[in-house]
Amino acid sequence: MSLASINPVSAHQLITVCPGVSFTPYHAGHVLGACMYLIDIAGLKILYTGDYSREEDRHLVKAELPPIRPDVLIVESTYGVQSLEGREEKEQRFTTLVHSIIKRGGHVLLPAFALGRAQELLLVLDEYWKKHPDLHNIPIYYASSLARKCMAVYQTYIHTMNQNIRSRFAKRDNPFVFKHISHVPQTRGWEKKIGEGPPCVVLASPGFMQVGPSRELFEMWAPDSRNGLIITGYSIEGTLARDIMNEPEEFTSLKGNVIPRKISVDYISFSAHVDYSQNSEFIELVKAQHVVSTRTGLFTSKLITATKVLVHGEQNAMARLRGAMTSRYKERDEDVKIHTPRNLETLNLSFRGERVAKVKHYALPYAPRLTSGQAIGTLADKPPQSSDILSGLLVAKDYSYTLLDPRDLKDFTGLSSCTVTQRQKIVLGVRWDLVRWHLEGMYGSVEEGLDKDGIPTMRVMGAIDVKQTDEHELTLEWESSASNDMIADSTLALITGIDKSPASVKLTTQPHSHSHSHHPHSDHDAETSPFIRIQRLIMFLEAHFGKVELHMPDAEEESEREAGEDDHHDPWLIVRLDEADAQINLHTLAVSSGNEVLKKRVEAVLDMAVTTVSSLSESFTAKVPDEEDASGTEKDGVVIPDDTVNNEGDDKFSKKSVGRKEEDDESDDSDGGLLEVHD
Repeated sequence: MSLASINPVSAHQLITVCPGVSFTPYHAGHVLGACMYLIDIAGLKILYTGDYSREEDRHLVKAELPPIRPDVLIVESTYGVQSLEGREEKEQRFTTLVHSIIKRGGHVLLPAFALGRAQELLLVLDEYWKKHPDLHNIPIYYASSLARKCMAVYQTYIHTMNQNIRSRFAKRDNPFVFKHISHVPQTRGWEKKIGEGPPCVVLASPGFMQVGPSRELFEMWAPDSRNGLIITGYSIEGTLARDIMNEPEEFTSLKGNVIPRKISVDYISFSAHVDYSQNSEFIELVKAQHVVSTRTGLFTSKLITATKVLVHGEQNAMARLRGAMTSRYKERDEDVKIHTPRNLETLNLSFRGERVAKVKHYALPYAPRLTSGQAIGTLADKPPQSSDILSGLLVAKDYSYTLLDPRDLKDFTGLSSCTVTQRQKIVLGVRWDLVRWHLEGMYGSVEEGLDKDGIPTMRVMGAIDVKQTDEHELTLEWESSASNDMIADSTLALITGIDKSPASVKLTTQPHSHSHSHHPHSDHDAETSPFIRIQRLIMFLEAHFGKVELHMPDAEEESEREAGEDDHHDPWLIVRLDEADAQINLHTLAVSSGNEVLKKRVEAVLDMAVTTVSSLSESFTAKVPDEEDASGTEKDGVVIPDDTVNNEGDDKFSKKSVGRKEEDDESDDSDGGLLEVHD
């Protein structure tokens, strides 16, 4: 069942597990087929080395350095800060020691695991025996059924090994078809047959000598001083292999009896793990900013910052490695964090990567810092300039992002967009003109007219339609959005409170049915007339800059301006500060000055001033235009974007009047600017 779920992959092959999760294997050395994995989870890259070796031995390539810098490095820490001797030196010391034990008439026991180091040692011994004919009568055995099964794999997958093995195989010399080594069938009594026989070399598993062939042969050969034990790999605490390296005088057998130890014990590390020099070099080449160490390899995380993780090591060894690496980075003034959580301890770190939006079809000198992905379609038609703000729909799929103009949504994604129109009916207990009076008092201006069905309608802040659908009923209608919903809520609250308002009571209790005022807000209109608003603007500017001068065009200049012959005769304000001055055009609200610092200060204060003296409706839809960009439609001294202005051709709304302007009002100052002045 489990075999059917196993999928073989090749090194450097990108495997996508599910949308947003993929991994790529890289050669790790260690043993045949060992890989380190570069894992990509929603753009977060984690390199998990597992057990790895940076030294090329007789048959394996060394661990590769992935071409991509990962955010997280999970790396082993088996040897801590211990450095091992080079391959050539240890091979020479190993073969010399084996030869000397054979010469003194002893047996050589090499405890090793069935996969990896066993094949490496057999290659070394087979080559040494080939060069020394005097040893041809000394047999070499490997006592491991698993190693025998693995040998067929080694004989087959030559293409995954280093150049030395591949070149020999190309000459029809398979290095794993040994000339001087044979397998020992573990039949009944095989230990005594070999143990009591002539001198020989036996490679037996397991490497820790807890049980199995290596333990049985050791108990048999331990009392004889002619025999020799060579520990060739890493041994953990609590195993016989680690204990025997201390060369005790005796030890306890599996049966419980005490056996004297006279066999010689030597340690030559053929471990396929990195030592300190190799490990520290690899960590620095990866260039991650944090190191996290766990005791035996369990690592879990929620949010991860560029991180290093140490695994497969004892606590003391990892602590020493952490201390050494921390000191190393501190000397170079590099901020690298090293963490060593225990087994089953969850490590939570934050990861906030900076993502960049790429605009397709254009090679820009900069990239707008929005999100990873690309902008396509209408949004990419015009290359943005520096400091431009790009807005659109951010479409996320499989953890990749695309920035789209809403009009391109269906073309590029197949998704359809829709607009939600909301309606709310209200029982009306007051007159229609009283509703308008309250709306104008709150929002400053409303647009009044008829909709396509001829129903009286008022539009609030260009977003909310208030319709008199019946004599005693109002209907609020708007296209749902965050801002429109907020305006609708406030409009609804205002209308439902009209009948309880003291102002409503005062207006509806006049001694006769008509009003002497053409408009109930005539006083308010006077307060917000152009002259009053200019005075308030001047007061605002004087509070920040001191005296402000008002310059008005004469009659000739005014006629030229109205004819469109010269726009330099608009009314303007002059702001003086020290030796510099700035001019404010009261028609366009553009600021000009030879002093850039003063210009920016005046623009900032002017923006606040216009917002202060404007109504809610004007503030909601207005912007202070740039000197060279005043697109849109001007209404009452502010620029209203074209798409918010309801023209006569609007199929939903036919405008009848704007703000507080009556149909019979002869003044036309609303066609001018907020700060436009008429003589």
